[in-house]
Amino acid sequence: MSRPTVAIVGRPNVGKSTLFNRLMGQRKAIVDDHPGVTRDRNYASIHWKNREFLLIDTGGFEPTAREGLAARVREQVQLAMEEADLILFLVSVRDGLNPLDLEAGRILRRDAKKPIVLVANKADSPRQEEESSEFLGLGFSDPFLISAEQGRGLGELLDAIYELLPPSLAEETQPEVCTVAIVGRPNVGKSSLLNRVLGRQRAIVSDEPGTTRDAVDTPFMYRSRAYLLIDTAGIRRPSKIPFGYERYSVIRAQRALDRAEVALILLDATAGVTVQDSKIAALAEEKGCSCLLLVNKWDLMPRGPAAERDFALEIKEKLRYLDYAPILHISALTGRGVAGIFQEVERLAEEREKKVATPLFNRVLQEAMETHQLPTFRGQHIKIYYGTQSGVKPPTFLFFANNPEGIQLSYRRYLSHKLREAFVFRGAPIRLIFRKR
Repeated sequence: MSRPTVAIVGRPNVGKSTLFNRLMGQRKAIVDDHPGVTRDRNYASIHWKNREFLLIDTGGFEPTAREGLAARVREQVQLAMEEADLILFLVSVRDGLNPLDLEAGRILRRDAKKPIVLVANKADSPRQEEESSEFLGLGFSDPFLISAEQGRGLGELLDAIYELLPPSLAEETQPEVCTVAIVGRPNVGKSSLLNRVLGRQRAIVSDEPGTTRDAVDTPFMYRSRAYLLIDTAGIRRPSKIPFGYERYSVIRAQRALDRAEVALILLDATAGVTVQDSKIAALAEEKGCSCLLLVNKWDLMPRGPAAERDFALEIKEKLRYLDYAPILHISALTGRGVAGIFQEVERLAEEREKKVATPLFNRVLQEAMETHQLPTFRGQHIKIYYGTQSGVKPPTFLFFANNPEGIQLSYRRYLSHKLREAFVFRGAPIRLIFRKR
């Protein structure tokens, strides 16, 4: 079990997004007085009493909707309820008991197999608290009275969530496990690759795109090191994804990258590098994954080093921000090149854990600044005094400067390039942080 999940559900305009924002401590979800602003689900990690759980904000639940946008939102809410370990059923004290509340409550009692906490929002005054007794007619236990806008009652609500949720999986129960996500567009061969690596039929394979609907976790051992392989659904353009299970599948694929240390990014040799390939690769880089580019279906391409060189050039041109990622040409169908994948993954896992001594790092930094001087900012010379490695997975470096806001993107890229020249960090993104001394 990974992090437990809590879904906020309720009819439109009862304050779900306001509660979501208040619990996460920042304004992530759009809040508006007009009902129906939230359509898709938002996710956030919440920490309370040394426990972490995933909170889902959903659109306004209209149980009777059968067509149009409202029906699609209803599908999303139902998917969130299926995913959740605990459901917060939100109602509005200010508005009183509503027929939609009654219908939603009936569906929750009938269909939800998870604990349900009734939460009466907008209880901004003692008089409104007294009027909350009418919600007992929904058939749940006494409601928690809160004001998401004012922050009242949220501590007691979080305590109740803490008591009801299953415990998170302790990190020490999975020592030294490297998580590897297989990502790509639909029908590029992700499940075929998983089966080939494992040597058995772990995932269903079909010529029809979208066969994989959920992220499939599989433990795997290679050279005495433990890996967790995640086979994901194909990530399509948002405009091409219908509401319902497929949208849910894509969200799960994106969330798999949050868990992954290494991303195996599959490309289809017969289709070339597409715009969507570029977006998927950028997402993996943004999430901090080390990246390995796998050109699949190479058995259908012309043989010889010239063909491999030409495709590699296309990758370098269209995925310039991943010029540090190694490339392998494979065939999941025939097994060509697959044996070398985890040799490379092992190297990538080691590289993202690499640590650089501070004196050596500053020597490289000084040489880089002497070779290419920093520009001026608002008439003042920018100075980087020193730096140090502040983290790994991915490698992260902290620089102290007099005017960090004046260090332009081009110079940051230059420093990243010099760090790679000196220390390699094969396949890993490098994070640079600049602070005022």
